[in-house]
Amino acid sequence: MAESTKVAPNRMQKGWKAMGTRLLEQAFAEVSKLPEEEQELLAAWILEEVASERLWDKAFMDSADALARLADEATDEHLEGRTQVLDPDRLACRL
Repeated sequence: MAESTKVAPNRMQKGWKAMGTRLLEQAFAEVSKLPEEEQELLAAWILEEVASERLWDKAFMDSADALARLADEATDEHLEGRTQVLDPDRLACRL
């Protein structure tokens, strides 16, 4: 994969590495004091978030080459004079 299309680690991956396990262990210790039902809800939410992050990472990785091609195409069109300056005042939404 070309250097320009590599996807940076997501913020959750960076966060885990930066905080190590100390903060996570502290969070789990606090959560373990909650009633079991609340623990289950929180655990389900965390697992859903992790799964969602993985899906987003995969979507971005899978689309990196296509996005790079589109960017190249847009640059070519601009260099060929086939683009125009964007005028925000003319973009008013007409409902």
